[in-house]
Amino acid sequence: MSDTIAAGRRICLVGASGLVGSAVIEESIGRTDLRIIGVARREVSLPKGARLEILLGDTAQWPVLIEAAHADVFVCALGTTRKAAGSDDAFRVVDHDLVLETAKAARLAGIDRMILVSSVGADPESGNLYLRTKGEVENALGELGFARLDILRPGLLRGKREEDRPLEWAGQVVAPLADILVFHARLRRFRSIAAVRLAQVILTLSGETVPGRFVHEHDSMVEILRGARF
Repeated sequence: MSDTIAAGRRICLVGASGLVGSAVIEESIGRTDLRIIGVARREVSLPKGARLEILLGDTAQWPVLIEAAHADVFVCALGTTRKAAGSDDAFRVVDHDLVLETAKAARLAGIDRMILVSSVGADPESGNLYLRTKGEVENALGELGFARLDILRPGLLRGKREEDRPLEWAGQVVAPLADILVFHARLRRFRSIAAVRLAQVILTLSGETVPGRFVHEHDSMVEILRGARF
């Protein structure tokens, strides 16, 4: 590994091919203070100017690849939908089991900071499978011993996805108007956010070292962006 690649804060990213992961890669272009090491099952399309490593292997190999990343921070942007997965069980394999397996691998590799992309409304007691799974994962991660754990709970994510999600596309069309209408503090957390802005939040938080468990919803993420320089 070259000295150039080794320099700067090292971020191990799983979910590099998704909407948020792709945005993180885009936002890392030109940054000399950090390096992204992606872990993925398949080749990831990289934007012009991106300087990063992609470590490829099936999910059974990911613990070894995460260790090989020699990272300072672990970022998990994994996620699917029940429809895309095909069943409740298949959905949980990704959004619950795989998230926890990779987080455990990160801890075993000596990584003590983690950033998780979760969802607004995450609640282990929810009757909704998606939100219940997100809440269960958040709780489980809190037991793994990360010195710092940042949990991001965005609302609807705006941006172009590779896969077709008609309902999300419709939501993105009306989101700007809906966001304008949501003023009440208790409802602002449901506002949408552009994937590129969420990526900026992730990269900003990757430099934080104050220990603890931090949950960031819409207003918190806005404050983080106000203090960031991009």
